[in-house]
Amino acid sequence: MPAADKKPKTLYDKVLDAHIVNEQEDGTILLYIDRHLVHEVTSPQAFEGLKNASRKVRRPDCTLVTVDHNIPTSSRQNFKNVEEFIEENDSRLQCSTLEENVKDFGLTYFGMGDKRQGIVHIIGPEQGFTLPGTTVVCGDSHTSTHGAFGALAFGIGTSEVEHVLATQTLISRRSKNMRIQVDGQLPAGVTSKDVILHIIGVIGTAGGTGAVIEYCGSVIRGLSMEARMSMCNMSIEAGARAGMIAPDETTFEYLKGRPLAPKYDSAEWKKAVSYWKNLASDEGAVYDKTVLIEGKDIIPTVSWGTSPQDVVPITGVVPGPDDFQDETRKASCKRALEYMGLTAGTPMKDIPVDKVFIGSCTNARIEDLRAASKVVGGRKVAPNVKRAMVVPGSGLVKKRAENEGLDKIFIDAGFEWREAGCSMCLGMNPDILSPQERCASTSNRNFEGRQGAGGRTHLMSPAMAAAAAIVGKLADVREHVTTSPVVKAQPKVDVQEDTEDVETEEELDRIMDLPADNEPHANSTPGSSAGLPKFTTLKGIAAPMDRANVDTDAIIPKQFLKTIKRTGLGSALFYELRYKDGAEVPDFILNQGVYRNSKILVVTGPNFGCGSSREHAPWALLDFGIKCIIAPSFADIFYNNTFKNGMLPVVISDEAALQKIASEARAGREVEVDLINQQIKDAQGSVLASFDVDAFRRHCLVNGLDDIGLTLQHEDKIRAFEAKRTLDTPWLDGSGYLKRGNGGATRVEAAPLPKTNRGDVKNEPLEW
Repeated sequence: MPAADKKPKTLYDKVLDAHIVNEQEDGTILLYIDRHLVHEVTSPQAFEGLKNASRKVRRPDCTLVTVDHNIPTSSRQNFKNVEEFIEENDSRLQCSTLEENVKDFGLTYFGMGDKRQGIVHIIGPEQGFTLPGTTVVCGDSHTSTHGAFGALAFGIGTSEVEHVLATQTLISRRSKNMRIQVDGQLPAGVTSKDVILHIIGVIGTAGGTGAVIEYCGSVIRGLSMEARMSMCNMSIEAGARAGMIAPDETTFEYLKGRPLAPKYDSAEWKKAVSYWKNLASDEGAVYDKTVLIEGKDIIPTVSWGTSPQDVVPITGVVPGPDDFQDETRKASCKRALEYMGLTAGTPMKDIPVDKVFIGSCTNARIEDLRAASKVVGGRKVAPNVKRAMVVPGSGLVKKRAENEGLDKIFIDAGFEWREAGCSMCLGMNPDILSPQERCASTSNRNFEGRQGAGGRTHLMSPAMAAAAAIVGKLADVREHVTTSPVVKAQPKVDVQEDTEDVETEEELDRIMDLPADNEPHANSTPGSSAGLPKFTTLKGIAAPMDRANVDTDAIIPKQFLKTIKRTGLGSALFYELRYKDGAEVPDFILNQGVYRNSKILVVTGPNFGCGSSREHAPWALLDFGIKCIIAPSFADIFYNNTFKNGMLPVVISDEAALQKIASEARAGREVEVDLINQQIKDAQGSVLASFDVDAFRRHCLVNGLDDIGLTLQHEDKIRAFEAKRTLDTPWLDGSGYLKRGNGGATRVEAAPLPKTNRGDVKNEPLEW
């Protein structure tokens, strides 16, 4: 921060300001991205775009690739290659396509044969790829996980994945600052998962819209890094762009000895730590909104409905529509109870479960498995539980757990011990719920059909899920353990830097993964891609939809995401709402008369597009023919993704104006969206409402401009930023993990696993 700039700054402002390549008068920012994580679901179309435009990956050293979303979690004992191992054709195609792209573009890749493969948001921190003060992105909404390190981390859509690969930047705008302060002490049995579920219950799934949340307070400072990651992971479920926690000694201890972090106790490490210590928010920094929560008020928390805000204490009862004041919440509650098969007033502890899932990027780290094992130890899964699964978040988490004997504890109790992957969190692989099956899950979303069509999900902590497995019902973990599995902070892990089987110093030399000519891999010719169709005015039938919190899983269910193309998804739009048993649902609006050809969607409820960062939702809408969505509010990532596809999201927050538009839609009359004049008109040309769109996005839509081509006009500024970045923060350039051979840089070989003492928590060496 310049010496003359004395204005106190928040953690978010400091990290953002340190990554601005260019800022325009209208507030549009070209933001430099330090770390990019890539997986198989949201990347095929991005790589295809690069190839079509003859572009390369600009910074291979800042890109890390793995498979996780739809790979099987069955035993890999006989694994040879993806083609032979993955049975599902569409999943196999996505994974094999990723492997081809990795080879074509020379990227670091942790494949299924590498023990470091795992969920992107677990392997990034595990490898030290995630560092304080960085910008981190991934084509996955739960990228907010990495904010636990004081990084500005957020999910992006496929168009933005392509943008980062090509330019190492993103076009962005400033978010609001929101502070959530949790003070005091957590009662026994309460974990960070309970804290974040409680927070979402308090502020709602749109409570953080337009903001980056900074979590602070004595409770947050007392959490381990893994517990902090679980909290930041679910920031997106509160509607926030990202969640952040200021780095401190707990952060630095975690990073010591990580292979992609600066080498511990080196001059570079000391310089990095000195920089990281200054990232904390300044005293007097101003926040747009502050929420204060007392730790003592939080008890083990469980979801009951189909939104992460539908939560109650385990000691509570299922609410009913009359428990809510807002008419939208009343209607949502009624639908949720019908879907979940629950009756208002039922004690939560009386609800039986069919399956139990311990895993996901929220809760599949070693501390999560330890907490669950303490509940499970010496007991058996209840007879009514059809299936209980433990899915470690990475191959290294799995290996460490096995070294500690946790696998035996789970297996002896009746759990399945699986391989690393996303698994039943979103049910894109064979690990799914059957219709009406009820699951106690440690994942992050309980949307309709999230874990399987018709499946019913209850979110909770790993210890609570373990208790549910043993009892056969949703259970209060405090009643089933003699001592709490997790109270406040988990013990710190002292990392032994030197272990018996560590690679030699020569093998760990830092090698910058830059092109041979020492120049970035970027196409410097502006406008080389095809661009987008121009959007000036749109006139057509508008379809009315009276729903709130329409999530991306409702817009397009995950079973249709296994594609390597952007097109052909229109038939799957709102699939669970449009069809039942393969036949059209006549009451659904898009199945009725003139609305079958709607170009405009008018949504009267808030928070449209909440959920995933995947771009398949706008692709499905566009493929159906819908080019404009009008709603009182949108989830941030979805809102951004629509512009990337030449679509216009219109925010009409005035209820009276919105109802005027909805009335025209209900009457089956055409509506005109005039982007030039920023007005919505009826068929006779009378103005129904005016709307705002920021100047840059409006300019791009009206002129059909391609973001990447525009960005590459700033090539000189990007190069200058990179040169300064190398001088100021050299540890952010690629650090030796990408070995070069005659065949080029494609993947990193697995390092030997250091020996550990089973069950030794305080002095266990880190495993790579």
